[in-house]
Amino acid sequence: MGWSDILSAINFNHCDHDVSSNATKLFSALPEAAESVNLGFLEFFAGSGLVGTALAPRFNLLWANDICPKKADVFRANHGSGTFHLASIASINGRELPTAFLSWASFPCQDLSLAGKSAGIHASRSGLVWEWLRVMNEMPARPPVLVAENVVGLVAWNSGSQYRQLHGAMAERGYRVGAFVLDAIRWLPQSRPRIFVVAVHKTAPLPSELLDRGPNWLHSKAVTKAAQGLDDWLWWKMPEPGPRGLSLSDIVDWNAPCLDEATAKKTLALVPEEHMRRLQKSGLKAVPGYKRTRNGRQVLELRFDGVAGCLRTPQGGSSRQFLAIRRGGGWQVRLLTVKETARLMGAPETYRLPGKYNDGYKAMGDAVAVPAVAYLAEHILWKLATAI
Repeated sequence: MGWSDILSAINFNHCDHDVSSNATKLFSALPEAAESVNLGFLEFFAGSGLVGTALAPRFNLLWANDICPKKADVFRANHGSGTFHLASIASINGRELPTAFLSWASFPCQDLSLAGKSAGIHASRSGLVWEWLRVMNEMPARPPVLVAENVVGLVAWNSGSQYRQLHGAMAERGYRVGAFVLDAIRWLPQSRPRIFVVAVHKTAPLPSELLDRGPNWLHSKAVTKAAQGLDDWLWWKMPEPGPRGLSLSDIVDWNAPCLDEATAKKTLALVPEEHMRRLQKSGLKAVPGYKRTRNGRQVLELRFDGVAGCLRTPQGGSSRQFLAIRRGGGWQVRLLTVKETARLMGAPETYRLPGKYNDGYKAMGDAVAVPAVAYLAEHILWKLATAI
């Protein structure tokens, strides 16, 4: 599916005003389809397939893998089943994989999350990144470009020690490597900063236009600190995107049912007094919030900047995001719909999310924002591909 198809599929039917211009702005920075070149990529930890959606205009999906059956259902519903392999990465034999230009790994983040216990990059879940590198070792022809994606804890935790281990492992395999931050908030009304690690094999040509002499807008203080003294480090360079076109109100399904009056009253009672005062004075039509525990008490904390908080997986009630909706001079409340989570990730309106509510929410909460990947593909990956 090219981006022209995606643009034509976008249809915010439930918005109370025309957002077609905003939708166009959302995708204006993304590449057009390039059918004349058919470079292949492998996707590990493929999840619901949004990375594949973002790369599709430029690159051809040759093979994908994930261990979660429900995410596999989402992937297959949108990309077909021919390239997808449902199995543990530990069972994958690199000698059996097709030759590819790019290998992408959005490896598990649980052991690197600053909100979690930070067990580290060698723990059972985030440590699966080493299985990915093991598979790369086994391939007869290792891909010239590798991309790993994860949460900011990869570089922020313990002065970047976790990233430095991954960097060293890639460098040992003959790659030059650089990491940077892309936040979905630059394109979408969701705060979702993620670390992207892009590695290029030393035998591959590297256009000088892609490199800077030092940190730029892509490099946070944590990334800059983690990079200190590293061999084979690259300061990647991309143009800074323009202003975001969408606000939270643009993705809201205004016709979605809210909680019943009694449940809504109990839920709104969890909003701290200061937040409730701001809510009444805000003039906003929709305000997002998460349940949190503060001083031993559960509260519903809201944010008032027209941006949703980072989507999470719905493992508990506090992991699902609420919306306070202004209606009839008062406030109603409900959870984000699955369709709204997909919009917050930049998925096409036609993207299918089979299964129950939590299945769709998890598929999006664990995914990678489409426009962030597409921007990377246009400004770095495609230029590498055309140079090789």
